[in-house]
Amino acid sequence: MPSSPSAPSSAPLPKAELHLHIEGTLEPGLAFALARRNGIELPYADEDALRRAYSFADLQSFLNLYYALMAVLRTEDDFADLAHAYLARAEEQGVRHAEIFFDPQAHTARGVPIGTVIDGLARALDAAEETYGISTRLIMCFLRDESAESALATFEAARPYLHRITAVGLDSAEVGHPPSKFREVFARAREAGLKCVAHAGEEGPPAYVWEALDVLGVDRIDHGVRSMEDPQLVARLVADQVPLTVCPLSNVRLRVIDDLADHPLPAMLDAGLLVTVNSDDPSYFGGYVDDNFRAVRDALGLDQETLRTLARNSFRASFVDEAVCERYLGEVDAHQV
Repeated sequence: MPSSPSAPSSAPLPKAELHLHIEGTLEPGLAFALARRNGIELPYADEDALRRAYSFADLQSFLNLYYALMAVLRTEDDFADLAHAYLARAEEQGVRHAEIFFDPQAHTARGVPIGTVIDGLARALDAAEETYGISTRLIMCFLRDESAESALATFEAARPYLHRITAVGLDSAEVGHPPSKFREVFARAREAGLKCVAHAGEEGPPAYVWEALDVLGVDRIDHGVRSMEDPQLVARLVADQVPLTVCPLSNVRLRVIDDLADHPLPAMLDAGLLVTVNSDDPSYFGGYVDDNFRAVRDALGLDQETLRTLARNSFRASFVDEAVCERYLGEVDAHQV
């Protein structure tokens, strides 16, 4: 029999995902399928052997595999298929809006034109609302372990495609690559009317978060868990309600935090920080965004109202306009569990 209108829903909470690397959604099955399509031989016997390689000592050990597997991404079709695969999973996880990172330098360095990357992703994202019920934005990230000059050249190469891009970001190996290194390219992005975000305070110190705010002028901090080491920084983030896109399962898999039960998420919420929960690179880190919600619920004993707060935060922290945000917040409030 159909359920009554007041019956509890088994569907996940509606949410936005704001910290998601599209290259990090490359599941082993799709990696092997694209390898076959493009005549590439992967150095793994099968999908299980590849999954066994997903054991990381730190951020760099993850990045080594992450960049190696990108070799299978060659054509517009490859990038479109990658994005469609993520969006299908995101729909199942309750995602209503997704702001998706991509790493153009990781592809142009392999001879893949930036237009191939953007046009392929855009083909899937243009169909996302109708096909999956998900609105989307695209965020172009600069690799911080590459030079500032490379970031500037990448931005200029992307100018013909800026109508497809909402924001610029900063990712990859954090330690030794402070945000201030990318002052000029972020200034150009702001001049072009783009939003700005940056990874900071994951492996890097709280000082990197300060730089991202004061030198790059970011609208959001990606990760930011080490902000809790600096009470003055916490006060600044609370006062300005700067969103933090936290990725709990990623933090554990990359040894930023030893045990999910010790994650600072509850303390961050108690401090008044505008915290969101996201999946980062879900194929590699053991779960998509609702998997992260359920993991923190179980490990940290979060009640349903706290999870609802995290879902509300995700829309408030997004780059959608106010009317769209209010519509999504209404969906969160109406959701029954």
